[in-house]
Formats: sequence, structure tokens, C-alpha cells
Amino acid sequence: MKRTQTIATMTSLMRSRHWLQWNPRWKRLILKEIDEKGFLQIKESRRNLVNRHPFLLQSRPTQVPPPDLSRTWLLSGGRGAGKTRAGAEWVRWAVPQAGYRWIALVAPNFSDVREVMIEGPSGLIWTAKHKDDRPVWQPSRRRLEWQNGAVAYGFSAEDPDSLRGPQFDLAWCDEAAAWARGEPVWDNLQLALRLGPHPLAMVTTTPRPTGLIRRLKAEPMVVETRTRMADNAANLAPGFVDVMQAAHRGTQLGRQELDGEMIDDPAGAMFDRARIDALRVSEAPLVFDDCIVAVDPNISAKPGADARGIILAGVKDGVGYVLGDASAPGLKPLDWALRAVHLAEIGGASQILAEANQGGDMVREVIAMTGTTMPVRLVSARLGKRGRAQPIAALYKQCRVHHHGTFHTLEDQMCRFGTPEDTSSPDRVDALVWALCALMVEGRGPRVRVII
Repeated sequence: MKRTQTIATMTSLMRSRHWLQWNPRWKRLILKEIDEKGFLQIKESRRNLVNRHPFLLQSRPTQVPPPDLSRTWLLSGGRGAGKTRAGAEWVRWAVPQAGYRWIALVAPNFSDVREVMIEGPSGLIWTAKHKDDRPVWQPSRRRLEWQNGAVAYGFSAEDPDSLRGPQFDLAWCDEAAAWARGEPVWDNLQLALRLGPHPLAMVTTTPRPTGLIRRLKAEPMVVETRTRMADNAANLAPGFVDVMQAAHRGTQLGRQELDGEMIDDPAGAMFDRARIDALRVSEAPLVFDDCIVAVDPNISAKPGADARGIILAGVKDGVGYVLGDASAPGLKPLDWALRAVHLAEIGGASQILAEANQGGDMVREVIAMTGTTMPVRLVSARLGKRGRAQPIAALYKQCRVHHHGTFHTLEDQMCRFGTPEDTSSPDRVDALVWALCALMVEGRGPRVRVII
């Protein structure tokens, strides 16, 4: 068969009898028939289908398979925009109605596979209203099985090699922008997606400018739809969207997390995302030369206040490792102190280092209130944030700092830091700079005054 014929056949897939009911025209006809006759008076076959798959009538246009889908559907969306529900309903239809039998479920980790994709309120189990459509989860095998014999296997994006060997005809990939090893996982999945006449993949994610997401957006066999948090307001808590928009409307964070836009890293940032990704590691040394938690405290606990930066980092043979991020906004002093102490204890830190500019001795006193015996060192700098960060940015350029895992909010903040577009407080970056400065450049880095 010629290539043009092959493409024509594949692009007509969504118009075939297996997927006809996802066509907007079919939905309009059914709604018109219900309006004219009443639901109980429409054809029994249609009534049964809608009862088993109510999402056919409830879905928004951005939540249904694109008519030109031939291989991969990328559904980009804001947080709470209905991406997971769309993914689950897509799989739920493909298994009993379109004949798909071997499914891969891929998430950032195994916990997300189970807690979000399978057992979550928008997952595969709870969206199946009819008992005959509800699959059975076998946790010991990480397998989901339907009554018709179809099976889905869960995979963590932390382990690309786990996708070597299995083969599938359908794949649902959730939060691909958060995959620690995105491109190797995707490559292995594509090699495994080789069964049946029309293998398909769906990617549901809030987009970030990672290598994988850029690649998906550029590939000709990928069709993208995008949906916003506000589009799904009817299915969220009353007032939630208004609160989020009041806090983030017009900001880069809001465009990404609420509207589902992929925001490119602005030019002039001190840290480079591609380099961070290239130096990311899945394993860190078991023993470090030193390990500390650095805190960038914020004395305000009001809603909308800056986060408290709380970063765990270690050093081994002159190489730094970012190991944990417990930063969070809106925390009361004792709450952020407890988070810092907990991170220090589980990370085996030798001390907690805190910036004294915000709160001075109060910082030490609040940490002491947790009951910890962990040493606390207060530091103050005479340089501004950018000046303090320059030697740390140089360490990244020298490939001397690795991130053990993925720290999305921290890394997004790093890749905006130092640019005119960045108007937010670099709380996480500040804590990162303090930690790595103390571990790797103290004594020759930014002028730091240690407060005894």
C-alpha cells in the first residue's frame, strides 16, 4: 500500500464505526432526539450506550478524540481541567467498543498509576458506572483486567527499561511533562506500541517546556487539543476557579497551570533547563561528604504570600546533589519549621541553614520549638539574590550539580530566575543557592556573613 493510502486509512480511523459515537455530529443528533422524544423514548441500543458511557454526552469538544487522530493524541490542559477524566473515558471506550486488548498505563510513578489513573475519582474504576464495565485491579501484578479479557499494565516513568519486552495496542500516558526520564520512556513505549491494526496513544498533561513535550508538539503524527481549568468549573468546588484566577491570572504560572499553555523559558535565565535535564540522575550516593537543609523563611502566612524555600542538598567528592524540596506557600512559622526538620532528619542532614534577613533570631527560636536537636546556622549575605546565585549557576554550567529526581516547581523557577519576565519571589532558588553555597563554594563564593 502506498504511503498516501496508509495515511488516508489511518486518518479515517476516528470516523470508523468503532469511534463514530465520539463525532460531535452524533452527539448533536442524540441530544436533539432526547429533547424531542425524551430519553426513555430513544432507541434502546442508543439508550444503553449512553447509560454505559454518559461521557459521550457530558464531554466538551476538547475532551473527545480529534477527528484526524492517527497515532497520538496530546491533551494539554490546566490543573483540574478534566484531563484525567478524558483519558479514563477514552480507554473505557476503546476496550469494550473498539476492540483494544493490551493497554499500557504510564505515569510519573507507580503511586500515580494507581491513585490517579486507576482508583482516583476520575480514574478507570470509578468512572465505570456499569459493573460489567468495571475492571479489577490486581496490585501484586500491577495489572487491570476487564471481563472481556482486556488487560492494562501500569508503568512508572522512572524506569524506561520496564517497557522493554511488553507490547500493546493502546497507551494512556498521564502527566508526561512530569516524567523524570521522559524521552527514553516515550521511545521505549513507541517501540512497544505495535499490536493490532491501529495502535494509539493518548497523552494527558499540564504542559511544561521539557524535551518530551517540545518533541510531541513538533511531531506530525501527534494531534493536540487544549483545555483550561475554567472550562471545567462546573465539576470543581464552588468558587475554586475564581480563587485560583484571582491569585494567578495573567502570570506565567497561571497561563501554564490554569490555562494549559506551554510557557517557554525566557531568554537570559541563569539556569538552563536542558542542562538540568541532562544532569538529572535516578540514583544518588548512599553516603555524602555533607548534607544540609537550607531554609529561605518568609514571615508572612497570609494567602498569596511567597513560599518558604526548603531545600535538601548534599555533596560528594566535589559534586553537588539536589535531593529534596519541601517548600510550600502559606505556612505558619511552626509549620515550615516542622517541614524543614522532617526533611533534614529523613535526609540525614548535618545542620539546618537559614537566612537571617527574614526574622533573625526568631528563625532559630521557631526551629527550636519543634524539639529538634539539629544544629541551626543563621547566615546573612551582602549581595543581592542574583549576585548570590552567580557562582551556583557556574557550578551547573560546569556540570557539577545533579538533581536526584525531578523538582518541577523549583526547576521552573530556576529557568525564569534573572529574567525581566520573572516578577515572583525566587524562594526555592534562594534556598537552593544557600544550600549549594554552603556545601560547595563557602569561603570563596558570595560574601556570606555567618551569625553566631
